[in-house]
Amino acid sequence: MSKRKYLVLFRNQPTGGQPGPSPEQMQQMFAAYNTWKEKFKEDILDMGDKLNSEGRVVTASGVADGPFVEAKEVVGGYMIVSAENYDGAVKVVRACPAVHAPGASLEIREMTGARM
Repeated sequence: MSKRKYLVLFRNQPTGGQPGPSPEQMQQMFAAYNTWKEKFKEDILDMGDKLNSEGRVVTASGVADGPFVEAKEVVGGYMIVSAENYDGAVKVVRACPAVHAPGASLEIREMTGARM
C-alpha cells in the first residue's frame, strides 16, 4: 500500500497574556519534541514552521489584513506527515507534544493526489 501525505495544521486559542513556560519547562519541551521527531523521522516529511501572526486574506474583491482579530482560533503552524491512512497520521500527530499545549488542537487533512 502506498503512503499518502497529510497536512497538519496547528491551531490554538489565544491565551490572553498568560505567562510562558519557564526555562526548565522549555528544555523539557525541546527534549520531548526531539524524542518524538526521532521516533517518527520516517513519517515526518516536513516539520513545517510556526506562522507569523500577521497575514493577508485574498478574495475576488481585494486584499485585507488578516487573520482577523475576532477569530476564536489561530493557525499557528503546520507540518506534513506521511502515512498509509488517517489512522497512521493520527498516530504520529497524537504523539506530538504540541497536542498537550493549553488550547491546542491539530487538524489533519489528506493532500489529494499526493501519494508517495
